[in-house]
Amino acid sequence: MNNRFFIPFLLAGFLLLNCLGCGSSSRKDKDTDGKKSNGSETSIRAEGSDTMVNLAQAWAETYHGKRADVNIQVLGGGSGVGIASLINGTCDMANASRKMKDKELQSAVKKSGVEPVEHIVGYDALAVYVHKDNPIDSISIEELAEIYGDGGKITDWSQIEGGKKLEITRVSRQNNSGTYAYFREAVLGKNRDYKLGSIDQSGSKDVVALVSKTPGAIGYSGMGYATPEVKMLKISKKKGEPGTAPTMENAIKGAYPITRPLHIYTLGEPEGVVAEYLEWINSEEGQAVVSELGYVPAAKK
Repeated sequence: MNNRFFIPFLLAGFLLLNCLGCGSSSRKDKDTDGKKSNGSETSIRAEGSDTMVNLAQAWAETYHGKRADVNIQVLGGGSGVGIASLINGTCDMANASRKMKDKELQSAVKKSGVEPVEHIVGYDALAVYVHKDNPIDSISIEELAEIYGDGGKITDWSQIEGGKKLEITRVSRQNNSGTYAYFREAVLGKNRDYKLGSIDQSGSKDVVALVSKTPGAIGYSGMGYATPEVKMLKISKKKGEPGTAPTMENAIKGAYPITRPLHIYTLGEPEGVVAEYLEWINSEEGQAVVSELGYVPAAKK
């Protein structure tokens, strides 16, 4: 080929290849601070608490509407599952409706060399649900302990003031659930375990659904899962005292006795898109989502 034709041809080819390279160099396909990037989208994996799964999904959808380049993948499975995933490095954020245990904190440091950081992102009034036709409107912590606790003597609704003769069906959560752990600590105390024979459900929504179909059932779940087919009982600390309803106002005032913080755990202080996402969750806009779903914003507690 004549040099006066070959040189321009070679130069054009070089410029074309260089432009193609420019199109993909603005966001590399790599792991950056635990967030997988594919093309122009960055992914955050949030896993854990079933109580928080609806809230986490609402956050994810709202944030993606603002930041189309950030995709948040939300999975449930229970607080224990999310914490285990964080320890193993397979998620960026662990949603938990309980605090991490000492052995979990130690395991995280041993595996990653980094200490988990707790972020309180809201509060939940843990409601006690019964069938909508149950005449009981209020129950005490003492009575709940006698229904759910090992060695408890209450097995029929007629043993509760205002109740009718009907066997109690105990609906509980599986033991990997933060709700299960919190209810045991708040109601049964640290030295008492659950009574055997309950019907254990894997999710908060499942608890409420079963109670709605079972006239003698009682179950516990986040107040955000209420439906017209169930009734949330008022709770008192002691038998004979007036009960307090599980409302946002009562939770904020500290009047409702079964109120717990909702946590997100990260390995070390979050960075990059995870830090930006957590900052948004705690912003006025992110906390508005907490209120909309029936939980208590962190700033109001």
